[in-house]
Amino acid sequence: MYITNLVGGISVKNIFGVSDRVKNSFRMTGGIKSALCHAAKWLNGSKCRIFMAQTVLSLGKGGQRLAENELNWNRGTIRKGMHELQSGITCVDYYSGRGRKAVENKLPGLSDDIIDIVKPKTQTDPTFKTTKLYTPLIAKEVYNRLIEEKGYSKKQLPGIRTISTKLNHLNFYPQTVAKSKPVKKIKETDDIFRAVHHTNRVADTMDGVLRLSADAKAKIDIGPFSRKGKSRQGEKGADHDFAPEHILHLFGFFLPQTDRSYFYFKEGSITADFMIDCLVDLWSSLQVIYNPHTLVLNLDNGPENNSHRTQFIKRVVDFAYEHSVNIKLAYYPPYHSKYNPIERVWGVLENHWNGEILYSIEKTLGLARTMRYNSVHPEVKLIEKAYLKGVSLSKDEMKHYEEKIFRMERLEKWSVDIAVRSDYPYDAFAIPA
Repeated sequence: MYITNLVGGISVKNIFGVSDRVKNSFRMTGGIKSALCHAAKWLNGSKCRIFMAQTVLSLGKGGQRLAENELNWNRGTIRKGMHELQSGITCVDYYSGRGRKAVENKLPGLSDDIIDIVKPKTQTDPTFKTTKLYTPLIAKEVYNRLIEEKGYSKKQLPGIRTISTKLNHLNFYPQTVAKSKPVKKIKETDDIFRAVHHTNRVADTMDGVLRLSADAKAKIDIGPFSRKGKSRQGEKGADHDFAPEHILHLFGFFLPQTDRSYFYFKEGSITADFMIDCLVDLWSSLQVIYNPHTLVLNLDNGPENNSHRTQFIKRVVDFAYEHSVNIKLAYYPPYHSKYNPIERVWGVLENHWNGEILYSIEKTLGLARTMRYNSVHPEVKLIEKAYLKGVSLSKDEMKHYEEKIFRMERLEKWSVDIAVRSDYPYDAFAIPA
């Protein structure tokens, strides 16, 4: 049946004659061998095996040896085809099960352990030209930390080359972008990183503790301005820049554990009061979904939210007491804001609307809503309330609030505790010696 369809309509029986004596002494010519091999090559699975079996049956006694010697067909495959031909039962081919198994089959938690080691040290490209996450940890260092910190043995782990491939699959790129090197490094930088990484690790693993990353994005000019990137619509901006019709500012929250994000747009400057009002607006949702007893806020040292900004500390403390929730302010070191997790979201947003013309506030908000970070859309709001700039407390007023907070020794500016409940996890947040 198969040979008739594939070799010019000539049947196997007609090719090999009629008597067993002739068949046994027969040696295939080059043309016949080529035709049979070509036919077998273009068939696969059970069709190929049955074709081989029919050919061997047509050859008669000694046909298997002849096919093996002349056509280089595997005798085991021929016998399997004979069985399928005689029984009528076709074997199912499991092609996907061939080859080397993925390392996750033996070590199902390896990817999560790599993420746990690498993610706290990732940085985004501050130019937002790419959404890749860069890490200073090379594959060999990750390999060593898996042994030291996660308890793997060298026999369990795959090679360093496989670890490097796994880093690429997880979207981690072991290199430092020249343009993203910090401008400065203060003497406390390493201690600050150690403290914030420990705090984040505790927050992500302890029940009742919720971590939020918060930051403001650069101003957004609304008007027919050209943005880098490409658009399917082929939109073109104005031939020169002029005063924008509106200037939007964006402040956001990001939950690293769930990849949920919340965007708050407004015209005018972002102030400490605006930031805490956004937190107040978000709190009802957080309470319903997570019901946390402690909030950890990852922040940079911006002028409106640093720990010596009196109005910011006042509003945070008032919020904690009003809603009976503990708050931990965990700041990233100066000049290292790109490590704040929400910066990854800003990079995705920038790449999402590049090439578009943000000619109106409505379009800007609409594009923000259609963005996805790890397949999750942000919640977007426009705040129309006006805020006064430069609001601050006197020294006497600030003294009252300083009594309600605790600053970590040697890291007073970068680690602040506001404990309003008896269940504040002091011991868990304490940095191991």
